[in-house]
Amino acid sequence: MGKQMTEMLKGTLEGIVLAILSGRPAYGYEITARLREMGLSDIAEGTVYALLIRIEQRGFVDVEKIPSEKGPPRKVYSLNTQGQEYLEEFWRTWSFLTGRLEELREGGRYHGSRVD
Repeated sequence: MGKQMTEMLKGTLEGIVLAILSGRPAYGYEITARLREMGLSDIAEGTVYALLIRIEQRGFVDVEKIPSEKGPPRKVYSLNTQGQEYLEEFWRTWSFLTGRLEELREGGRYHGSRVD
């Protein structure tokens, strides 16, 4: 993964993980596997676990420990109401930014409204 991709993911990985969790609850390894399926194979597992701790501390997910046959209990993360609201704000901001970037790529001028 190129340096530019790494830098862009820093600002969006939290929203991507919340979007994954909006589909169904998952534990860390499942989330990492899903990211790899999406072609984001260079994201280190440690990065995902650090992000999960951060979104848990910010109150965006509920956590349940599920017994595992292969070792210690797994922490299963599910998106809660606060996380869903944050994810909706993330998508609004994403739409705004991608719209402005498309206008720039096409050589157009800014025509839209602002996101606060």
